[in-house]
Amino acid sequence: MLNDLLLPTALETRTGPHTLRRADAADLDALMALLSDDPISSARGDVAADGDRDAYRAALDEIVADPANELLVVADAAGSVVATMQLTRIPGMARRGSTRLLVEAVRVGSALRSAGIGGAMMRWVTDDAAPALGSSLVQLTSDEARVDAHRFYERLGFVGSHRGFKYPVG
Repeated sequence: MLNDLLLPTALETRTGPHTLRRADAADLDALMALLSDDPISSARGDVAADGDRDAYRAALDEIVADPANELLVVADAAGSVVATMQLTRIPGMARRGSTRLLVEAVRVGSALRSAGIGGAMMRWVTDDAAPALGSSLVQLTSDEARVDAHRFYERLGFVGSHRGFKYPVG
């Protein structure tokens, strides 16, 4: 499963080398900060409030414990977490039993956007992680308001082929 991925690994970016590695409990504050640094996420309630720490910790623990999921972070040369993403391996019946690799919650700190970090992360997903996991398709969703992100993914070869739907529960 995802714990078989060869991590940590080096990522080359325009700002120098970075390290892609598995997230752990020590990364909680950095993960909360990355989510709140994004205007769309913060508008949805990801504001890095101390009162939400237990909910984020529980989510991190659940993701880390699930072999079909992996929460990754990118650290700079000083060890500071500057980006994150979640991967989920989804076996399926469609496409003759194809396995998909779902990429979620891709975030790069606002000070480092356009530094090549996101591109390096996504190239690792498509070139290394997906083949290593036997995935024939990498998929992701992106909020319709993220026009810049859509251009970014399209430059990397992703195709906007489907329309997503959500249903709020509760």
